[in-house]
Amino acid sequence: MLDNVLTALADPTRRAILDRLLAGEARVTDVAAPFPISLNSVSKHIQVLERANLVVRRRAGREHFLSRNPRGLDEAATWMAAEHLRWTAAFDRLQQALENDR
Repeated sequence: MLDNVLTALADPTRRAILDRLLAGEARVTDVAAPFPISLNSVSKHIQVLERANLVVRRRAGREHFLSRNPRGLDEAATWMAAEHLRWTAAFDRLQQALENDR
């Protein structure tokens, strides 16, 4: 799942879609409107976001609505926090080793 989230967030169009959804639920066609690409292309970006569990689709008749799923970022945030701690500890050890060599 982490790979899906990082892949989804790597694309500026998908990040822009997530930014658009900060205002709340929106129809797919409204989400797609500002982009200079086809609705089909936007739909493919949305599928990547759905696979990463970053957006949720709701159907009402023929309309499709999207909303953000905040839980989709939880795994990525947890991984990043752990990596930050690990790298900080490694740099602290390196700094200590350099200071001991002086």
